[in-house]
Amino acid sequence: MYKLLLCWRYLRTRWIALASVISVTLGVATMIVVNAVMAGFSNEMQTRIHGILSDLVFESHSLSGFQDPVWHMEEIERAAGDQIEGMTPTVAVPAMFSFQVRGQWVTRQVMFIGIDPATHAQVSDFGQYLQHPANREQLSFDLREGGYDTTDSQSPTEQPTRPALEHAGWPHRRMRVERERLWKERQAAQVDAGPSRSVNQQVDAVLAATTPPPQDASPPPSAEPAAAGETVAGDGEPPATTPRQNPFQAARPEQGHVMDPAKEQFTGIVPGIGLASFRTRDGIDQFLTLPGDDVKITFPTAGTPPKAVSDTFTIVDFYESKMSEYDSNFVFVPIDALQRMRGMIDPQTGIPSVNSIQIKLKPGADLAAVRDQLRKVFPADLYAIASWRDKQGPLLSAVDMEMAVLNILLFLIIAVAGFGILAIFFMIVVEKTRDIGILKALGATSAGIAGIFLGYGLFLGLVGAGAGLALGLGITWNINQIRQAVEWCTGARVFDPSIYYFFQIPTIVDPVTIGWIIVGAVAIAIGSSVLPAVRAARLHAVEALRHE
Repeated sequence: MYKLLLCWRYLRTRWIALASVISVTLGVATMIVVNAVMAGFSNEMQTRIHGILSDLVFESHSLSGFQDPVWHMEEIERAAGDQIEGMTPTVAVPAMFSFQVRGQWVTRQVMFIGIDPATHAQVSDFGQYLQHPANREQLSFDLREGGYDTTDSQSPTEQPTRPALEHAGWPHRRMRVERERLWKERQAAQVDAGPSRSVNQQVDAVLAATTPPPQDASPPPSAEPAAAGETVAGDGEPPATTPRQNPFQAARPEQGHVMDPAKEQFTGIVPGIGLASFRTRDGIDQFLTLPGDDVKITFPTAGTPPKAVSDTFTIVDFYESKMSEYDSNFVFVPIDALQRMRGMIDPQTGIPSVNSIQIKLKPGADLAAVRDQLRKVFPADLYAIASWRDKQGPLLSAVDMEMAVLNILLFLIIAVAGFGILAIFFMIVVEKTRDIGILKALGATSAGIAGIFLGYGLFLGLVGAGAGLALGLGITWNINQIRQAVEWCTGARVFDPSIYYFFQIPTIVDPVTIGWIIVGAVAIAIGSSVLPAVRAARLHAVEALRHE
């Protein structure tokens, strides 16, 4: 009992020990907050990666792919059908994505992916990342009659950040076609009858009435006019130059049918939103092209050697996963259209080819076990079978390594507190030498004397860890409010969603991780008191009282 009483007295009266308690508190709180934030980031990143990749990917080593995906899916079903929830075939090839901005061509390298709109959303979270509410319910490659989100559907706020999408779809397409027609009439009038002020004024009035509010400055007078297929959201009045020939006419021979772009569309595509937009400093997304515009895509055929072919497509929606690697690289198209254009359909049998099959497993299925089971059935020299974790293995390993190294560095903060406890306890042993001698003269054992200091270290560790737990959880649960307060005080953005993909700092509190942090902090506090406790226990009563 005397040991507990002395420990409690020292804890209340020795204010120098408060520094050690504060060190342990800050160390524990820091580790809790950092681990919660890192776990939240890791979970969000894995969720978004898994959102575009199915559980398993069954693919060919060649871009030409393999024939008869139905037979392959039946064999996969036969090998692991009890673990499989859904499958869908896909075709993925590298391509060049081209569109016009103010008369200049913009070309970007992309991954051109053919998907089945009826089944692709069943094996991934593809549908929830689209910008039209109806497409999030069921993807359609037909252009919509407006209704696109002017706010980010994944953002917790309802502040409009994409006003250009208000007129996207068929309204934007019809408006663009009408502007092009009026511009051609204006040019024809100037060529035939010379400049006519009345005609020009009438055309200017119609152009102004059919032009949506501009997103940015009007083009300079020297800029080239928009050709059919060119799209710049919110362009001003077309510049006065000779109209260029439609660059997409060569891609599609008329074959007796004159297409009316105001009523018809080309094959629909869904590009990543990063390919067609950029965010300004005020948080508004500026679009270089919109749903309803036509673009040109160049891609290789499935022959040997492959040849480059081009075709014209109409944007029907945008894909936004918040992962820039995907949003600025992926373009989706109906799989049957891509198979036909690449020559992946056997002309004699009509059997198509694909180069991958996306597989979704049932909840609770062993990902690695199903992967290994399929690898035994299908030869490795013809097919590559990998899980979504295998596909992103280096990235996930880098995140895990970062968390491990960060935990080691942060644990050194608590270790510094341990050295403080060690120094304080040695000072107490020297200061309380006479008291130790009196206790031993009254019958206290060496183990009892050592127990006083070990108990004191335990008390310091428990108090510091408890205070750190409360502080760490308080910061973790209110971290976004704290972030907003810091941004308001400093005027600088602490957390930029355009960099980190998320609108709020994600946190996950893992009880197991917190348990290990608490145990580690208490263990350091007790370990730091061992040497002072041993020294105090070895003091002899006579030696301690000789000079008193």
